[in-house]
Amino acid sequence: MIIDRLYRKGLVLEYLTVAYNILEAVASIVLGGIASSIALIGFGLDSIIESLSGLVLIWRLRQHGKLSEAAEERLERRAARFVAITFFILGLYVLVESVRKLVLGEVAEASLPGIIIALVSLIAMPLLSWQKYQTGKQIKSRALVADSKETMACAFLSVALLVGLGANYLFGFWQADPIAGLVITAFLFREGWQGWKESNEEEIKIDD
Repeated sequence: MIIDRLYRKGLVLEYLTVAYNILEAVASIVLGGIASSIALIGFGLDSIIESLSGLVLIWRLRQHGKLSEAAEERLERRAARFVAITFFILGLYVLVESVRKLVLGEVAEASLPGIIIALVSLIAMPLLSWQKYQTGKQIKSRALVADSKETMACAFLSVALLVGLGANYLFGFWQADPIAGLVITAFLFREGWQGWKESNEEEIKIDD
């Protein structure tokens, strides 16, 4: 059936997301530690959260066809809420670190490898996000659609990382990184709240 193929496609996309983000997390955290770059370390932590979100989606998608419609709907809500919570966690971290960097004036060393990581992520993440979004819409999975937005948030974080590291590398303008981080924070909180609200609204509709 077409719907089964779409679920398998969703699983493949999530496996790719988890594998890529694990590699990205290790590289970013190691390089961030070497350069004392909070931006790079934060980017690596974001990749870990992305991996956790991906694992939850894998768990959710693998239950397709094994549960009743009502049970699968409850599972869908739980997965969507988890993704929303990861938005809040990531947003809180980026907010705290951005403010701390601005207040304390912490300046990271220039990192060309970090810029390369940001560029690769900026290419890969939008492609993954679009495929997950389309698949999620086709199988009517709010959790997969929400996860696609988190993947796009990773692309926005890549822009922030690229601007911050690039401005520091080329011009010594270290403030660009935390300022961009504050913009990303607003996006993360907005998407987290939207995902949480939609899952609750759907639950009220079903219970009624």
